Amino acid sequence: MGTMTYVGVVVEFDDRVLTHLQVVIVQKFRRGESFPMSWIDSPAIGDGRSAMWLTPAEPIFFKFDGSRVPSIDQAWIDRLLRSAESPRGLVVTDVDGGLVKATGMGHRPVAHHLAR
Repeated sequence: MGTMTYVGVVVEFDDRVLTHLQVVIVQKFRRGESFPMSWIDSPAIGDGRSAMWLTPAEPIFFKFDGSRVPSIDQAWIDRLLRSAESPRGLVVTDVDGGLVKATGMGHRPVAHHLAR
């Protein structure tokens, strides 16, 4: 399981899911676009659903458990990009379009926000 850290929020996803999210998020940020992202929470972290607003003005960090880069599925990338362009924003789904549960979530202090 890898993690995505954004403004102190740490969300854990399978490395393959996270790799595809990284491709989509980086493409959106390169265009200067902000957007919402949402996912299903696993029962281990309280069940339910979570969402956050992503903007290229804030740094994002991806940490993968595995050393191998998973193969990229372009159809999956295209589906995630279409989702990110929609009013609902980027809904985290798997390669078959099923909703993905985050396996963990937490918070880490972010020093650069405290200095503002």
